[in-house]
Amino acid sequence: MGKKEDYLALMSEIIEKQTVILGPDIAILKARSVPALILDNDGKVVDIKGDMDQALQTLIDQYVELSGLIVKNALGSIFSKYPTIKKIG
Repeated sequence: MGKKEDYLALMSEIIEKQTVILGPDIAILKARSVPALILDNDGKVVDIKGDMDQALQTLIDQYVELSGLIVKNALGSIFSKYPTIKKIG
């Protein structure tokens, strides 16, 4: 997998995890509010426009606004699967 594919997979997995926590409507709505992300109807990230690190940070910030430390704790295990991407926050 290339670096962009890693980011696509990582962000899709973050959204999927938030769907379980927040419900699909809220999780996908928050993800769609990140201008750099292009999502399919199921909330999977299919493209990133611009800086991938910034898009990732903005996505995380959207969820942290809603549920704070719960989100940060949930993300730890996801980030461990993507060692080429530095953990933010």
